[in-house]
Amino acid sequence: MRFINPIPFVSDIGRSREFYQKTLGLKIVEDFGSFVLFETGFAIHEGQALEQTVWGKVSQATEPYGRRNLLLYFEHEDVDAAFEAITPHVKLIHPVERQAWGQRVFRFYDPDGHAVEIGEPQNLGAPGNSTGS
Repeated sequence: MRFINPIPFVSDIGRSREFYQKTLGLKIVEDFGSFVLFETGFAIHEGQALEQTVWGKVSQATEPYGRRNLLLYFEHEDVDAAFEAITPHVKLIHPVERQAWGQRVFRFYDPDGHAVEIGEPQNLGAPGNSTGS
């Protein structure tokens, strides 16, 4: 068995598809309307459609999908360039900061309020390096 990827529920698939494609620059591999798979393996699913598929019914939404309990992690070769390109389009959590494990990252919210982290690549196999987020 192997883990493939999380699939965040989104309230507006069109808005989220555009955000991840245009703002973050992810390439779409498959677009099934209510489900979008990106080249990196990251995927999003329209929340009500996925609720119907998984639980056989749609709940009365009392909370938005992004509940500050999930961090979507991406890497970019030039974290400073990514920061400059992305931050005009998002609600920023914090600018580029060096974390305790040495990696530089910044964090923001996607259109549904999911926390997103963009970090510089880490050489996880090198001696002395440990996983960050």
